Amino acid sequence: MLNKYPLWKNLLILLVAVLGFVYSIPNLYEDDEAILLTNESFEISESDVNIATTALEAAQVNFFGMEINDGNMIVRVDTVDDQLRAKTALEEAFTSDYIVALNLAPTTPAWMQSLGAKKMARGLDLQGGVHFLMEVDMEAAIERRMQDNLSAVRSILREERIRSRAQIADDNRLEVAFNSSEDRSRARSEFIDNFPEMQFQNREVGESFVLDMILTPDTILQIQRDTLQANRTTLMNRVDELGVAEPTVQQQGADRIVVELPGVQDPAQAIRILQRIATLQFHLTAQPGSPRSSYETYEYVTPEGTQIVDVSNDVILQGDRISNAVSGIDEYSQPQVSITLDAQGGNQINRVTRDNVGWFMDILLIETKSRTNLVLNEDGEEVEETEFYEEKRLISHAQIQTALGRQFRITGLTPREANDTALLIRAGSLSAPMTIVEQSVIGPSLGAENLQAGFTAVQVAAVLVVLFMLFYYRVFGLAANAALILNILLIFTVMSAINATLTLPGIVGIVLTVGMAVDANVLIFTRIREELANGAPPQRAIDEGYNNAFSTILDANVTTFLVALVLFTIGTGPVRGFSVTLMIGIVTSMFTAIVGTRALINLIYGGKKVKTLSIGKYASAASTADAS
Repeated sequence: MLNKYPLWKNLLILLVAVLGFVYSIPNLYEDDEAILLTNESFEISESDVNIATTALEAAQVNFFGMEINDGNMIVRVDTVDDQLRAKTALEEAFTSDYIVALNLAPTTPAWMQSLGAKKMARGLDLQGGVHFLMEVDMEAAIERRMQDNLSAVRSILREERIRSRAQIADDNRLEVAFNSSEDRSRARSEFIDNFPEMQFQNREVGESFVLDMILTPDTILQIQRDTLQANRTTLMNRVDELGVAEPTVQQQGADRIVVELPGVQDPAQAIRILQRIATLQFHLTAQPGSPRSSYETYEYVTPEGTQIVDVSNDVILQGDRISNAVSGIDEYSQPQVSITLDAQGGNQINRVTRDNVGWFMDILLIETKSRTNLVLNEDGEEVEETEFYEEKRLISHAQIQTALGRQFRITGLTPREANDTALLIRAGSLSAPMTIVEQSVIGPSLGAENLQAGFTAVQVAAVLVVLFMLFYYRVFGLAANAALILNILLIFTVMSAINATLTLPGIVGIVLTVGMAVDANVLIFTRIREELANGAPPQRAIDEGYNNAFSTILDANVTTFLVALVLFTIGTGPVRGFSVTLMIGIVTSMFTAIVGTRALINLIYGGKKVKTLSIGKYASAASTADAS
């Protein structure tokens, strides 16, 4: 029978409509302004809640909710002003071990959250927040690799008992001088296996036989790519660990990374979050009698007391060779950190420790931090200036008992130090230093205005389309309007499900989708009118209209989808926000326009003896054709 869907298909369409409605509803619930209190070492307890309550009441901050979720505490407040005052009060009440961050708390009902229904993430332009453009020091990345290679070269030469003088000659060249060509040949054969990324050249300088070890341009380019990707991953992990909701960390160009933290209104706090990045360096303890310029002195604090340690300046292993770090307890119920190195790091640490069994290895934890200083500007006025500096701390001074491999452990730490060290290594090991070259703040009021303006645009566009379709296509227009509403709900549902971020350009994509969603119905309805005008019975006209228009609709939507896919692939920021909603809208509109409207038309006209169709001005022509 023409224009009749089986029961299972109607039920399936109904299920999709119900799911679209339920999973899009959370977007109607506005988030509460909130404060997120976290601690990297342990979970928040009830005693912390009591301290927070006392501090907020003393500061006369209005708050209406305080809850512990996943070991973190969320404090809900009424306004942004209350949020800032609450943050100040909590920072004064808790020690530096705690992290107090501005945040947003969802208000979606618990039963929806239990079903996995959640709001779409909103970008900076709709929610407000902070934006940073961070630059990776690529010269430092190359220098660090060269220092790493120099340490490995010296280790191999000591192991093979080959006398030489090795140094870094320039940015990408190591210079190793030997007393004889035989020593140079022996060393070269060893280096070729251990440094496949380098080129080797022999030359003579006076009575010295020199071997140049040069990083190839391809290797330098690969180091830069790996460094940028590693730092991007580090920033993503670090921001996620600290509880910032829906962050965006994207590569921009060859040496820069864009970091956007929606919902964060305090740039100083965001800078501290980003700059709490740690790098490990492995050294040997300086030998007695070493020149003062060859080592630095550190205090090593243990439960038994403080020890002064002279740490050699030679780096035997950099932190970027660590692939994983996990805190735990050893067989003596003492805290430990289990370290896993990559293949090259494992080879390096094995060579060094094999030659230094019985001596001591030191591990430095290097953190990049920031401080604000008051300086005079050109007009003689005092302004705040952010200064970045490195803080080094000796976290391990242990005797080498045996040659180490890719996996070993660090002991002698307190439980908190072990947990902190593992966390900072795992989430914060930078391959190269980074500096913030640009920062901006989008206030919550501006974001709210953008969001309201965007949704107003969607509403106006939808109302105009709905009125046009009703006026021009009557009952068929009513079916198209119902499908249009379902299409918008499905867009919100899909974006929420895949954690896509809604931006102002994304709203533009939704507005465009509103027009494209009814465009397919216009093609179908036009074909139905043509069939009616040509004398086809109403039921056949409906069937032919949908069948004949399908290929045209498919071609148009596929080509548009491919263009949107290209924009998403090569675009950044606003362009990707637009392309995401456009691609999702194309897929959902294909379903609603072709399957959804036909299901409604089938329910209205299917299986009935119909003489006329309420489809606009051609209804009378259809009646005449049918009567004849």
